[in-house]
Amino acid sequence: ADGLSVMMETHGCKLNQADTQLLSRELGIAGFTVAQSIEEADVYVLNTCTVTHVADRKARQAVRAAKRRNPNSIVVVTGCYAQRSPDDLASMPEIDLVAGNVSKPSLAGMIGNLASGPDSACAVGSDEALAQVLRIRSRAMVKIQEGCDQVCAYCIVPTVRGRERSIPVDDIVATAKSYADMGCQEVVLTGTQLGSYGFDLENTDIADLVRNLLERTEVPRIRISSLQPQDISDDLLALWNDPRLCPHFHVPLQSGSDSVLKTMRRRYTSAEFQRSIRQVKEVVPGVAVTADAIVGFPGETESDFQETVSACIQAGLASVHVFPYSIRPGTSAAYFDDQVDPTVKSGRVKELTAVVDDLARRFREASVGQTRPVLWERATSSDKGMVWQGLTDNYLRTRTQSESDLANRITLAALESFDGDVMNARIPGG
Repeated sequence: ADGLSVMMETHGCKLNQADTQLLSRELGIAGFTVAQSIEEADVYVLNTCTVTHVADRKARQAVRAAKRRNPNSIVVVTGCYAQRSPDDLASMPEIDLVAGNVSKPSLAGMIGNLASGPDSACAVGSDEALAQVLRIRSRAMVKIQEGCDQVCAYCIVPTVRGRERSIPVDDIVATAKSYADMGCQEVVLTGTQLGSYGFDLENTDIADLVRNLLERTEVPRIRISSLQPQDISDDLLALWNDPRLCPHFHVPLQSGSDSVLKTMRRRYTSAEFQRSIRQVKEVVPGVAVTADAIVGFPGETESDFQETVSACIQAGLASVHVFPYSIRPGTSAAYFDDQVDPTVKSGRVKELTAVVDDLARRFREASVGQTRPVLWERATSSDKGMVWQGLTDNYLRTRTQSESDLANRITLAALESFDGDVMNARIPGG
């Protein structure tokens, strides 16, 4: 693969981002370099999502666009869509290789053989080439767990990701250390069911893993990507006494209606969701709690929907990802008779989006006047100089003007105002 370039695109969740970073690392070792655009790439790799029909369509559009912009590129499609419907993707003339999630461990070798031919010599990339391929600079996704055993009625993930399995603590610590050695300032722990971590290992759980990362690594910031309401415990929350743990919790709601939650096969009630949010806010100062909500699940009545609206408001969420329910073939909900009318569903999405947009505005409003640590990521030039963007520890997108090189640095920033979803900040003394 020496001299060949690759461009990678990732759709979907942070777990997919972690898979892409691992594949990037393996391709760097094999000697691939990063292409800055699809036109320059010898190989284009798309890591797909299939959580909704919209995600599937987005993947097909991306593949067609890539091949149109560079007809000579080798197009490789992996991820959850490739796992669920490999034959559908293989029938697309633009695609040269389809490899589902189960093939990801050997995908770098498959790409190398496809790009260079099976008789090509193995090339070993330098540390600099690895860093270039990884393009981390500031934040790395670290997979701690794979698969899901909970089999919610609407969700295709158990089909495309398989059964739950935990990655050993020592392996995760080693991965985090390697990213830190490359200059990474933050690691994000990713998985499908992080709260189940360690059930298949001896004498360990998510709290034990986080303690190991705090004690055995020097990564400046550690972020947990998502926790279910039933997984939040006093033992786990006590770890947030360490300022290296980011005060940001993503806790899926999905619905505020207990009857809908039961039909979804979620493992908590609306009251238990609210209790977990209160527990987090009582223990973790300055915390941002974000969530997901599914609108228009089969059988959802107007009353059920209003309970979801009320649940978001009661919890005082900082942000909510609102998803219209999407039929996924192979899930039990796809066979339910009481599908919600698309027009009704669309109206509910619009209504809830307006509510959660207001909640997000209120959270940013309350953040004005605070001074928070920001990990600066990138800069753009403007008439007034360089404008840097980054994320606060509690996940607020923030910008500041500075002629200093802030790339991959964590500084304190005084949050002075906001425009839309971006905070405007000043670096004290800067």
